[in-house]
Amino acid sequence: MRDHFLQLADYNAWANRRIYDAAREIGAEARTRDIGAYFGSLQGTMTHILVADHLWMARLLAQPAPHARLDETPTDDFETLWTARRDQDAATYAFIAELDDAAIAADLDYRDMSEMPRRLPRRIILTHMFNHATHHRGQAHHQLTQLGLAEPPPLDLPYFVLDLV
Repeated sequence: MRDHFLQLADYNAWANRRIYDAAREIGAEARTRDIGAYFGSLQGTMTHILVADHLWMARLLAQPAPHARLDETPTDDFETLWTARRDQDAATYAFIAELDDAAIAADLDYRDMSEMPRRLPRRIILTHMFNHATHHRGQAHHQLTQLGLAEPPPLDLPYFVLDLV
């Protein structure tokens, strides 16, 4: 089970890198323009993915929540955001690498954003983290098209696997 989640962590970092590279291409004005997306702009969507990952990782590590809201903007600087994204991807991989299958399957008690106590298996939380990121990267991919990028990068899992060959 751990190997499966490590592969998902690798894919997640690969897909994040591709979205950030494409977002860099369109420039700061387009990236930060409010286009009516749920989190306003492309950069707002990308920031939300990072904030959510920070929150879930804090829960997994039994640490205090680093953010109070899912729409927080810890930084407006794109390169700082990219550094934080890379750091989070590395931390996620390192966290999973330290787990054995029993730990991944075990339940985790945590509090949600409204401080309600919750319990889920770590495997569900990790699956959610990757699924959530994929969902919002799909939105970001569409936003890149809206903002004029002729061909946003493919993010499908087979492209990741083919890049490894």
